[in-house]
Amino acid sequence: MTMTDLRYPVGRFELPASISPAMRAAAIDEIDALPTKLRDAVRDLDDRQLDTPYRPGGWTVRQVVHHVPDSHMNALIRLKLALTEQAPTIKPYDEALWARLPDATLPIAPSLAITDGVHARWVALLRTLADADFARTWLHPEYPDGPRTIEWLLMQYAWHCRHHVAHITALRQREGW
Repeated sequence: MTMTDLRYPVGRFELPASISPAMRAAAIDEIDALPTKLRDAVRDLDDRQLDTPYRPGGWTVRQVVHHVPDSHMNALIRLKLALTEQAPTIKPYDEALWARLPDATLPIAPSLAITDGVHARWVALLRTLADADFARTWLHPEYPDGPRTIEWLLMQYAWHCRHHVAHITALRQREGW
């Protein structure tokens, strides 16, 4: 994979070997900033532009915008499960199939509003966590290499925010929008 790989405009996710409290705070700030960055990324796009794939064979901008709250709602639920249960096993979902459901063709305003609300609650909860909370775990049936921590979830989703905003902003730059 190179930086010209349109699937990964910010590179693939890599968990740092060690994560400091400052890195956690920066990741929470990244999650906090996503609703504004996503709105800025899609500002003034018309339906034709929203229905343009960000790469050949990829999702449309509209599908990306609808995917974000789908994914981030699941992340918030996983966080809450990990905080309230002992190493819960979460329910995975097929994001590619979700992106093809009829609601992924709707106007983007409802998904932007959902993203606002999910992120407000998610960030408020993340900012209350003690250091020990970040070590709490949850199990994902599709990850056979063991449990994931809340810290992993935090870092993964800070990347996820950058990743999908970059899909849109890179497309806009390439198309001159």
